[in-house]
Amino acid sequence: MYMTSLIGNTMIVLLVCVDYHLHSPMYFFVANLSFIEVTITSTVVPKMLVNTFSPTKAISFMGCLMQSIFYFLFGSTEFFILAVMSFDRYVAICNPLRYTIIMNRQMCILLLLASYVGAFLSMLGPSVLTAPLIFCGPNKINHFFCDRAPVLKLACADISWAELADFIASAVLLLGSLLLTGVSYTYIVMTILRIPSVQGRQKAFSTCVSHITVVTLYYGSAIFLYVRPKKGNAVDINKCATVLNTIVTPMLNPFIYSLRNEKVKESLRDTFNKYLGTLTNFRSQK
Repeated sequence: MYMTSLIGNTMIVLLVCVDYHLHSPMYFFVANLSFIEVTITSTVVPKMLVNTFSPTKAISFMGCLMQSIFYFLFGSTEFFILAVMSFDRYVAICNPLRYTIIMNRQMCILLLLASYVGAFLSMLGPSVLTAPLIFCGPNKINHFFCDRAPVLKLACADISWAELADFIASAVLLLGSLLLTGVSYTYIVMTILRIPSVQGRQKAFSTCVSHITVVTLYYGSAIFLYVRPKKGNAVDINKCATVLNTIVTPMLNPFIYSLRNEKVKESLRDTFNKYLGTLTNFRSQK
């Protein structure tokens, strides 16, 4: 599953880079979403696989800290990018004549940078409250990676403020970005319903199906995991939800965007045919 996710998402990034037909704001954000999928799974899964086959199942304190920081940084960025992608679809459907003016190169880069900055700021409060905590034995994390809640349980101090900050940051990030996505799609649906032809409505809605599917998968598991004041209960259920969020959904992402998207499928066919043509010419010359 990890290799499928790694190969599939890397393929999406490379396709968007090399095929000029995919040089549009929508695919720019799709490529960045795929890049983030690679970083999230690579932050968690390789160490998890090593520990699966290792008798010690150990991770250093610094390694655990870095894994947690990168997981939450890229995970938070992902939700901002999903909200930005919904805004992109809103502009494309509700303001098609101004789409290229609004979603120009500078705006796309600015929105991407804003996503990373917003993710960093959302981590700042919980990180500041977690940093001074003193951790003591047995230092056994009841999880397959350094998620914040199981790590906080190892602290030899009151963690109520850290848990509260974690809950507030998660709620603002997830529910805030979900609200922006919901508002965008409310206007999108209202605009689609005003399109007179059935074919026009289907074509407009088809451009949003992949994004809606990804949003549903990500937000469903993430809200269940992190928008709760107390996260210590139902550990096994939390682990299953984390597997869905960090492994299964990133693996499905390339299939969602390739199987339901004609431009991506066409780009795949063209790239594959060019590769076969180049390989055939090379062999004939040889």
